[in-house]
Amino acid sequence: MSDQLQDPGTTAEHPGVAALFAVLAYGELAAFERLAREAEMSPDLRGRIAIGSMAAAQMRHFDDLAAELAARGLDVVEATAPFEPVISRYHARTTPRNWNEALVKAYIGNGLAADFYSEVARALPAGPGAVVSEVLSDTERSGFVVDRIREALATNPALRSPLTLWGRRLLSEAITQAQEVLATRDELAALLFEASADLPGVTQFFESLQTRHAERMATLGLG
Repeated sequence: MSDQLQDPGTTAEHPGVAALFAVLAYGELAAFERLAREAEMSPDLRGRIAIGSMAAAQMRHFDDLAAELAARGLDVVEATAPFEPVISRYHARTTPRNWNEALVKAYIGNGLAADFYSEVARALPAGPGAVVSEVLSDTERSGFVVDRIREALATNPALRSPLTLWGRRLLSEAITQAQEVLATRDELAALLFEASADLPGVTQFFESLQTRHAERMATLGLG
C-alpha cells in the first residue's frame, strides 16, 4: 500500500488509535480461542504443538494490546465488547470441518492478520505504530502449514479444489468483517484513511490484501 495513507498530523491521542487497539485485541482473543479448539483436530502431537504455539502467541498479543488500552484509561472488556459480534460472525462462518481446513485457516488467517497489521502500521504515529509492528513481528508461526498442505495435495490431488474454494471464502469473509468494522466505527476509518479519504485509497487498501492472499495461496499449492 502506498505511503499516501500516512498522515503526519495523526497523533497517539487520535480516537481511532484506541479503537484500533480494541478491535485488534478482540481479534487476537478470538483467534486464541479458535486455534486452541482447532488444535484438537490434529491427527498427531506435532500438529497440536504447532497450532498450540500459534494460539499462545495470540494470547500474548492480546495481553500487550490490553496493556496499551489500560495505559489510555480504558477497560479491555468494555473497549473490546463492541467488536465481539462481527468477529464472532467471521469465525462462525469459517469454522473448519476437518484438519486440512483448519491448517489452511491458520495459515491464511495468520497471513491476513499480518497483512492488515502491516497496512495499519503505515497510518499510525510512531508510538502506536511500534506496538502494531511488535505484534506483526510475531505472526510468522504458521510456516509449518505449507509442508503439511503440500504433502496432503500430493497424496490426494482431489483436495486442491475444495481447499482452494475454502481459501477464497476465508478472504471474502475477512474483507466483509473489516468493511463492517470500518463502516460502523468512524474514528477507526478516519485513522486509516483520513489522509486519503477517497474511494481509490480505500480500494487500494483492500486490493493489497487480496494480492498478498493470492501469493499465499500459491505458496500452499492452491489457486
